[in-house]
Amino acid sequence: MSDALSPDAVHLGLDLGTQSARAVAVDGAGRLLGAARRPLTGRRDGVRHEQDPEQWWSALAAACREALTGTDPRRVRDLAVDATSGTLLLADAAGTPLTPGLMYDDRRADAWTDRVNTRGAPVWEKLGYRAMQPSWALPKLLWLLDDLNRPGGPGVPPGTRLLHQADLITWRLTGHQVASDASHALKTGYDLIAERWPGAELDALGVPSELLPDVVRPGTVLGTVCAAAAEATGIPSGTLVTAGMTDGCAAQIGAGALTPGAWNSVLGTTLVFKGASPRLVRDPGGVVYCHRGPGGTWLPGGASSSGAGVLAHRFPGASPAVLDALTERAAATGSTAVVYPLVGAGGERFPFRAPDAEPFVLGEPAGDAEEFHACLLGVALLERLCLDYLDHLGAPVDGPLTFTGGGARNRYWSQLRADVLGRAARLPEQAESALGMAVLAATASGATLEEAAGAMVRLREELRPDPARTARLLPVYLDFVDALVRRGWLAPAVAGHARGKAGQ
Repeated sequence: MSDALSPDAVHLGLDLGTQSARAVAVDGAGRLLGAARRPLTGRRDGVRHEQDPEQWWSALAAACREALTGTDPRRVRDLAVDATSGTLLLADAAGTPLTPGLMYDDRRADAWTDRVNTRGAPVWEKLGYRAMQPSWALPKLLWLLDDLNRPGGPGVPPGTRLLHQADLITWRLTGHQVASDASHALKTGYDLIAERWPGAELDALGVPSELLPDVVRPGTVLGTVCAAAAEATGIPSGTLVTAGMTDGCAAQIGAGALTPGAWNSVLGTTLVFKGASPRLVRDPGGVVYCHRGPGGTWLPGGASSSGAGVLAHRFPGASPAVLDALTERAAATGSTAVVYPLVGAGGERFPFRAPDAEPFVLGEPAGDAEEFHACLLGVALLERLCLDYLDHLGAPVDGPLTFTGGGARNRYWSQLRADVLGRAARLPEQAESALGMAVLAATASGATLEEAAGAMVRLREELRPDPARTARLLPVYLDFVDALVRRGWLAPAVAGHARGKAGQ
């Protein structure tokens, strides 16, 4: 086995999330040597969500400097970067941003989506997701181009480049533009089967070929850290820069969920599912899409618009201590009221697509403790529906299940989720997107991804469901499914599959 997995080797994982930039330094045996986080701020205005790309670099550079404090620079081998899926910007030929970063959930390109799906239908059908959503990168790229070319607008300057969020960072790290990775390029229309940009379709949409980056598979060495980046970040000059993946895939790697049938449920502001399959999973509803995985596997997944962000909405300003106290009180209520935990505007994206979906409440929670519990339970019920939908599509779902994300730190919530699902769930010791990138980075120094995950991903605990509680909550789940059908959001065939699974 490669010495990349020895305690002497140090691998860096860099993560650009919605609210923060994070860096971790991990040795080849999975021991966390340093970690740091810097906040990110954005601008929301209705369907718009932007961030300043320069903030991504400054925040990540500061996090790297802190995470590497006390680490012998001679031990640092490599790094990889993940970022939010579907976030993009335009930059000039020198890599200076020309536009804000349009974030993963920005939906201003709604009017451009039909054009994208009409022109690209054969490719999207072949790739299994069948249709793009307004928040995907390609519709937003068309919006950007049309906005620049509007009457009186500045136009698109010569040498303009499309950059995904991670591409800006790899450009700054190496000192020149390098290839994008296929994971971040997926939502811009990259053909993962042919491994090329679909030229005819993009030409028909008016996307200049010179705008598009080269694309390589995740894990490909892109270059090395240049002197200017070394000074800014504290990362030693010459460190290998490895092509990364989107944040959901990065978290999946950090959880070690890489064998067929394994799934990682990432509970953050929203709920993201990532799994492993020996075959491409095609979704008639277009809410599940596949990344290319290691060793010929596929990584199907979906990103909900529901999740832990419902707590910030319903309990604004609550401190961690207040949330802990609410959890303790909620656990004692025994309440079965349910809040559909939709976060923000724009409807639902997974496990069904419903642009008009809105939050609702089943039952009558009495007081803040019961309302808090209703939020926790709503997320758990939606999570079960996600797995039932994946099973309905024929995706393998019988492998190990892992919980990661900020929500997994609440042990009561994790146990409730396992009880609702009626299946065991693993809690990794350090799993997060940044760790997943450190694991992927280690492949640049000679380890396979499976070897790196086996050596660097540590299990903290396994939660087993309480059969009695699973049985008590099953009717609550079916009521929740029925409520979604009544509102016209969930297809009756999917609901029927969920009921059938519940009866097994």
